[in-house]
Amino acid sequence: MTHSPSRVLATALLVVAAAQPALAADYPTKPIKIVVPYSAGGSTDTLARVVAERLGKRLGQAVVVENKPGASEQIAITSVTKAAPDGYTILLSTLSGLAVNPGLYGPRLQYNPQKDLAPIVLAATVPSVVVVHPSVPVKNMAELGAYLKSKPGEVSYASAGAGTPSHLGMEYYKRANGFDPVHVPYKGGAPALQDVMGGQAQLMMALVPEAMPMVKGGRLKALAVTTTKRLSTYPDLPTVAESGGKDFDLTFWYAFMAPTGTPADIVGKLNTEINGILTDKDVLAKLAEMNLDVVGGAPGKVSDIIKSDSARWKKVIDDAGIKVD
Repeated sequence: MTHSPSRVLATALLVVAAAQPALAADYPTKPIKIVVPYSAGGSTDTLARVVAERLGKRLGQAVVVENKPGASEQIAITSVTKAAPDGYTILLSTLSGLAVNPGLYGPRLQYNPQKDLAPIVLAATVPSVVVVHPSVPVKNMAELGAYLKSKPGEVSYASAGAGTPSHLGMEYYKRANGFDPVHVPYKGGAPALQDVMGGQAQLMMALVPEAMPMVKGGRLKALAVTTTKRLSTYPDLPTVAESGGKDFDLTFWYAFMAPTGTPADIVGKLNTEINGILTDKDVLAKLAEMNLDVVGGAPGKVSDIIKSDSARWKKVIDDAGIKVD
């Protein structure tokens, strides 16, 4: 007996459709790779390794971290967008790679975060803090504002590089208030902070985990945190917003992503397991030591923050005329 080609095709499609849930149910059957767009040792890498170790135990497969630093996260993210969408290659990226780069690089960017990546979970946020060299004669943001207005073009601020949150946050703040400090970009937060401590630059919006050890050591002065609420770890530090910087909010965040096309039930499984890890008391304690605030929740939370932050920082980039080579 012969079968028509259309009937054979329909049967084949049914077999494929029936097999897909089974594949997702069996997932994972081999090691999973988490690609990180920064070198080993930083906060992104540490967060990835904390999750990787526990995810491996939960799923019964090795979960390895692969560091692919460079080009403002572009190397790592582009590699993940080109990986097979099967749940075996995932990404831990940040505000910079997912929401700032599209506005900064425009058509030159080789990926579109909202089209080429599927969100898994918003893992954590980390605040920044406004720090100044101890010689700067100010004790709060109001005094800093008066100081900057009295010395137009004479005060310099450091950043971790052109287009990084430490650059965009200060541009956002200075344009809202009519100040004119000079931008000095560095290759990373650590060398920028070193020069603020050395007095080569006078101020910086730096990540709390990187800056506060220097503040505690008396090598920098902290004026305010950049989040909308005060930090439980430093309750005496006011926010920029309550110090006169109306509606100011600079919150750095980390999100797990997968290549677009990854089956929804695999994304759902990863979301469930990572959310479980983020509620573990040992993990919470470890991340609290790093001043990371756990977020978690549904994948849609990642989509929302990418969309809103992309629009907000593109406006800052366009208004300030920020360009990168």
